[in-house]
Amino acid sequence: MISPASTLGARFVSADHPAADGDPAQYFRRVFTVDSPVQSATLRVTALGIVEPFINGRRVGDDVLSPGWTSYRHRVVVSSYDVTADVVAGANVVGAIVAEGWAVGRIGFEHKRQFYSDRPCLFLELELDYGDRVETLGSDGSFRVGHGAVTSAGIYDGESYDARLEPDGWLTPSFDDATWEPAVVHDVDLGVLTFDGPPPIRRTQELAAVAISTTPSGRTVVDFGQVVTGWVRLSVAGPAGHTVTLRHAEVLTPTGEPEYETLRTALATDRYTLRGGGAPEVWEPAFTFHGFRFVEVSGWPGELDLADLTAVVIHSDMVRTGWLETSDPLLSRLHENVVWSMRGNFVGVPTDCPQRDERLGWTGDLHAFAPTAAFLYDVRGVLGSWLADLAAEQAEKGYVPWVVPDVASHPSAPTALWSDAAVGVPWALYREYGDVEVLRRAWPSMTAFVAQVEAALDADGLWGSGYQFGDWLDPDAPADDASDGKTDRHLVATAYFVETTRQMAEAAGALGLVDASARYASLGERVRNAFRHEYVAASGRLVSESATAYALAICFGLVEGPQRDRAGARLAELVKKADYRVSTGFAGTPLVAHALTDTGHLDTAYLLMTERECPSFLYPVTMGATTVWERWDSIRPDGTLNSTGMTSLNHYALGSIAAWMHRVIGGLEALEPGYGRMRIAPRPGGGLTSARLVHETVHGSVEIAWSIAGDDFTLRATIPPGTSATVELPEHPHAASEEVGPGTHTWSYPLLRTEREPYTFDTPLKTLADDPVAWRALTRVFRAHLPFPIDGSAPEAAHMSLAIMLPMIPHTSTELERDLRQVLSGL
Repeated sequence: MISPASTLGARFVSADHPAADGDPAQYFRRVFTVDSPVQSATLRVTALGIVEPFINGRRVGDDVLSPGWTSYRHRVVVSSYDVTADVVAGANVVGAIVAEGWAVGRIGFEHKRQFYSDRPCLFLELELDYGDRVETLGSDGSFRVGHGAVTSAGIYDGESYDARLEPDGWLTPSFDDATWEPAVVHDVDLGVLTFDGPPPIRRTQELAAVAISTTPSGRTVVDFGQVVTGWVRLSVAGPAGHTVTLRHAEVLTPTGEPEYETLRTALATDRYTLRGGGAPEVWEPAFTFHGFRFVEVSGWPGELDLADLTAVVIHSDMVRTGWLETSDPLLSRLHENVVWSMRGNFVGVPTDCPQRDERLGWTGDLHAFAPTAAFLYDVRGVLGSWLADLAAEQAEKGYVPWVVPDVASHPSAPTALWSDAAVGVPWALYREYGDVEVLRRAWPSMTAFVAQVEAALDADGLWGSGYQFGDWLDPDAPADDASDGKTDRHLVATAYFVETTRQMAEAAGALGLVDASARYASLGERVRNAFRHEYVAASGRLVSESATAYALAICFGLVEGPQRDRAGARLAELVKKADYRVSTGFAGTPLVAHALTDTGHLDTAYLLMTERECPSFLYPVTMGATTVWERWDSIRPDGTLNSTGMTSLNHYALGSIAAWMHRVIGGLEALEPGYGRMRIAPRPGGGLTSARLVHETVHGSVEIAWSIAGDDFTLRATIPPGTSATVELPEHPHAASEEVGPGTHTWSYPLLRTEREPYTFDTPLKTLADDPVAWRALTRVFRAHLPFPIDGSAPEAAHMSLAIMLPMIPHTSTELERDLRQVLSGL
């Protein structure tokens, strides 16, 4: 395949004027003649904007929103299509429609337009191989440009299409384009063109409408039952000039009206004006996309039927590789919500949200979610391309931007979890796929970032200055400052840098860079010592008393021995004190359940995981969520929106908790990059009686299924050729562990049960309080009946029981005693 930069005359072409807001899309065409049979014909096309190419009236390719969004100043992706069957002897027409897309339309917080180009531009090359010669037609001044039915189209605001304006026959040789203008060559550096881009964006699923309702204000609203990313295809018949308007929303208000606040300034509105003539007209937009579940329909001629509208789901062309089902429908739905949020936000670029006036490639969101993403889908293509953009932006600007591609006008300070995505994302891909070339390609970017932070450390090795996002979106952070959570921001930064240096040392080792590995290990030890001196007491307590602080210290090896045990116990206390509700943000949520599990507090991890009160992992599920929310309390218990300006209902970052579900509930963990060696160790809890995990690794499929029937446990595991597994059997009478090779293996045995005396009203309160499952259930009863809390950890609790305590409480009641007895009998 030839490089576009070496073509004979192909250039970017455009109309002879800059674009203005609301301008129609550009229609390009060129007639060419084929004078003898061709052996093959190849069309290569891209745009600054979004392009739909055509040959002789047929839409070429099944990809959408092409060429997607890359860092256009460094990389513009060219798509290649075999169009041999579309080329005919004699006169032919090649054409394209180009709309503004990301390159020209408004983008980012500053609502800039024309960030990459002041007008939509087309690049096209048609190569005709006759066998004895090759002829190439390239976009140049011989192309004609005009307008058609696409009267406006923007990423945020939607598409307007007037079918009456479509130029009949514009893709046939006989069309009279005398009123069209000659295209002009636009000065674009052809060195940015590349074939090495992400997988194309495609239509991946269609959803039928499930309900039509009329709101109290008289609006017609269609529900598709699932928050998706894409658009709506309509089939409508009516008079010429009649316009149907579709406005998209993620959620309804408590009164049933569409809630548009989550869109911010994005109009998210498509309009279709009918050609008329009586026959049904089928249309879907091609130059925009929306995040939605509900669509407000106005101007529909006649009675709207469910079959008239279809939701078209789009995302990057990725292969699904991870599944998890459990006996708890809420946990299974939570996992599916994570999957849907990933699908909705992997549209060319891994974005934060697909609905509002943002949709940016935030580094921190992806860094937190990368291990989960790599488990659920094969993301080598999407994230490989994104990392190439990150490296290009970083090399030009001298820092890792907070969003990639970078559309900000201000520089990005080096920050933990965000900027260190330059290291953490390649590391996550290496761990998942075992491909050392991922590290090799990213190594210059990785080392440049670490050098920048190393220079910012103080004399002791502490990352103690500069802006930090901290534990972003800690539920306790003030509404106007999501970075002002409970955890010291520079504690978060220093802890994450310790983990970054560990990854660097191991990555250097994988690359055979022995000296570099030793240097990064030494740097990591220096920063670790600084962290311990600044933030860790000899007892294992931390200066910053938050779940995130303890989770970071435990998971990143910043406490050890008795200190680690004390930190784990303190973390469990903090989680219990928060009533097992989520108290962590972006930095802590990926780690908190792992930290609890790894320090012997599995029951607490499950209580955290299965809590349903707001804010919690399952609260959104109980509220009908079908995707992961930006905040766990994005919708309040009364159904109203948490009006903070950041309340996306489709945001994958906090879905990072699914990595714990895969490892602990499903029981799968890679012991070496690529799963050549793995651990199979499910840890039942939370009342679960079964789970099934499937993961397609680079070696083949791993399947783990376990179930509990009475006191009997059964585990079945299938691992692929060329791999081995350490199987740790949960609650086995002899704590058995086995090494197994490829194939399917089954174990069945009676569970090791620890007998205890039944809980009664005479059981000491401290004994009840030491059982996290029992105490959570009892605490809920206390909270429902008493105006004050009951402290099971107080010294007198060792000698106090419910039988002694209840007569001493002035507000006691027969209902309180009844509910307590019911809880005790259920334990």
